[in-house]
Amino acid sequence: MDEKFARIVDANGNRVREAIRVIEDVLRFHIEDAALSASLKDERHEISAACDVVLREDLDGLKARDVAGDPGRDSMTESEAARADWKEILMSNFRRAEEGLRVLEEVSKLADPALSQRFKRSRFRVYDLEKACVLAVEAELGRN
Repeated sequence: MDEKFARIVDANGNRVREAIRVIEDVLRFHIEDAALSASLKDERHEISAACDVVLREDLDGLKARDVAGDPGRDSMTESEAARADWKEILMSNFRRAEEGLRVLEEVSKLADPALSQRFKRSRFRVYDLEKACVLAVEAELGRN
């Protein structure tokens, strides 16, 4: 497997899973919505399984990972440094997940068009989850 391809899949798979985990925990512990939290967990596991199709066999993603040499590892925008409220945490993490899924969808076309479609389906499920989660947070904020 091409090392640069493996690095892109590894980095974006991590980005997506981390973002969804943040959202999942906000829904689980702050909003206390078991159904949405479970849906997010299911989607995170589906995305992990799709990434594993590409990376697992020989641990290609781990072997290609170069944290010290990553030119973007220390970059942070002003908006990343602070969050105003729970809704902003959700929105920023949904953006991370959606962007990462779009990258995975595009680059996986090089390996397997069916895998690309799998990432596309995940991206659209995440769009639906975003709407449900933001509405749940807004309802919770309205009660407080």
